[in-house]
Amino acid sequence: MELKTLFSPMNIGKCTIPNRTVVPAMVANMCPDNGKASEQYIRYHEEKAKGGWGLIITEDYRVNANAGGYPHICGLWSEEQIPSHKRFTDTIHKYESKVFCQIYHAGRQANHFVNGGVQPMSSSPIADAWNKETPHELSTAEAEQIVRDFGATAGNAKKAGFDGVEIHAAHGYLIHQFLSPNCNHRIDKYGGSYVNRVRFLQEIVAACREAVGPDFPIMVRISAEENSEGGNKFHETRMTLRLLEEWGVDAIHLSTGMYGVFSSRGIVASHFQHHGWTQDFAAEAKKLLKIPVVTVGRIAEPYMAEDILASGKADFVAMGRESLTDPHWPEKAKKGCFNDIRHCIGCLQGCTASTYQGVPLYCVINPELGHEFEYDYSKVANPKTVYIAGAGVAGMEAARAAAIKGHNVELFEAKDTAGGQFTSAAYPPYKGDYANYTGWLWREVNKYDNIKIHLNTPLTKEMVTAAKPDKVIIATGAKGIVPNIPGIDNPKVVMAEDALLGKKDVGMNVLIAGGGMVGSETAAFFGMQCKEKVAVIEMRPEVAMDMEAGMRDDLKTILRHEFVEVICNTSIAGITDEGALLKQGDDIKLYPCDTVIMAIGTRSDNKLAEELADCGVETIVVGDAVKARQITQATREGFVAGLNV
Repeated sequence: MELKTLFSPMNIGKCTIPNRTVVPAMVANMCPDNGKASEQYIRYHEEKAKGGWGLIITEDYRVNANAGGYPHICGLWSEEQIPSHKRFTDTIHKYESKVFCQIYHAGRQANHFVNGGVQPMSSSPIADAWNKETPHELSTAEAEQIVRDFGATAGNAKKAGFDGVEIHAAHGYLIHQFLSPNCNHRIDKYGGSYVNRVRFLQEIVAACREAVGPDFPIMVRISAEENSEGGNKFHETRMTLRLLEEWGVDAIHLSTGMYGVFSSRGIVASHFQHHGWTQDFAAEAKKLLKIPVVTVGRIAEPYMAEDILASGKADFVAMGRESLTDPHWPEKAKKGCFNDIRHCIGCLQGCTASTYQGVPLYCVINPELGHEFEYDYSKVANPKTVYIAGAGVAGMEAARAAAIKGHNVELFEAKDTAGGQFTSAAYPPYKGDYANYTGWLWREVNKYDNIKIHLNTPLTKEMVTAAKPDKVIIATGAKGIVPNIPGIDNPKVVMAEDALLGKKDVGMNVLIAGGGMVGSETAAFFGMQCKEKVAVIEMRPEVAMDMEAGMRDDLKTILRHEFVEVICNTSIAGITDEGALLKQGDDIKLYPCDTVIMAIGTRSDNKLAEELADCGVETIVVGDAVKARQITQATREGFVAGLNV
């Protein structure tokens, strides 16, 4: 399939976009200086422009000082902020990409901690599911002032050199709050009927148009459906889309959802949602509208993007997280180098976690993200010899980075395959995409002539002593914890990783000991295999407490659907030939089962580091070999160690 449509130009208003790929707005949290564009922020976006994206839409720009929902996002409410953003747009315009400024007010999706101590505000005094602070109900006059704020910010965006603006009317932010019957219970001119609920948006569009003139593109981002109880469905959004075109909007960016709902139905859908899941909304919008429509929603493959466009479902395809995992996605797709693209896995462990952590945007499978302004990829003058123990994700990232710098790398792995524990992470329900990352890393380390790979070969002290490499990076990961309980050597006991990978047979009646993410996902995995009975026990009052809340809700739904018995406030006390001994309080009872799968956690495997302590070779320990943690630390520490050899 040729990507003819994907890489053809198209206009939004009078602005020609060089191709149909779009980077949608994503909170970067990189601008701590009163909304001014930082060097980190500029270089982060510049990498996307280098990568060939047709249109880059910036994160939510505050329309006044207290309009933000995050601590370090941009703003253009003051002319003092214009010069830094002019430097930003000048940088993007060195390339072919166009850049639009998204302008917004967070409304109730904020809290006083990130907003200068100011109480959140909304159409009505109803707290949202995310921030849980009761907002101040805006007076009519206050709402009218915010309308003027939007107009002024749009005017400043034009002065700063942006190619257009996007009004954010989606995702549960302030404009969405006025549109929604779920959270707008006003009886003034901004509520009480559909016509009044859309008035706030109508006035904002008019204020922006007056500020920027007739030829400057205005796009509106709107949720097709809220996916919340009592919220808007698409039959009402259809009316709003028709009105937006009538009001002179130049394009529609049709998203869906809001914050505080299940991860599969939220604005940043997790791996529990299928790819391209909202494109049919765009197809319906295309039947109504003459102006361009942008679609979004877990679109990753170039062929899917082309199919959506060629079949007339949308005019542009937005791929936010794909631009995070691989800012050079368009360039690679255009060249036909599909296997070189590093695809998003839908984990939400960095892109959304960073928003509530209040830190700059990061990605667990792209350790370079957010560090574009500080990394040096130039070749070293004097290459070193680097030994790396362990070909999990930390070890392969270390090897890749060291090879980029020109060092000579030897990568040692005790097993017959690379990937480490992350290989088994792809086995639970809905997580097949996780294999994309390990597969990509494996292809990358095999590209370099200066990387030699040794499978079935654990690195030993004797090998290091004999070869005397310049540096050893220890990325030996972690191993599953085996509890010291009676009967633990019983053949019915299987470690979770071995069970998922099919290395051990699992009976028809299965008990998983440990209800964290790994144990709960393992329970779901075997529940979907139609076992006679699957149960998971957890010492805490709830399972999967180490997961993001929306993802936990999705996983618990699967557990219920697959009839997995969830037993909380319970620990395992022993194993017998009949089953497992479960302890609840002071009571110990036998739970009959064929197989007991251990998923009570992992412990770092850094024995080699101890052995090399006195061998005279510089060593560094990374990832789970330091301490059993999340993939975020593994990929980042591995890459940094390799880059700084």
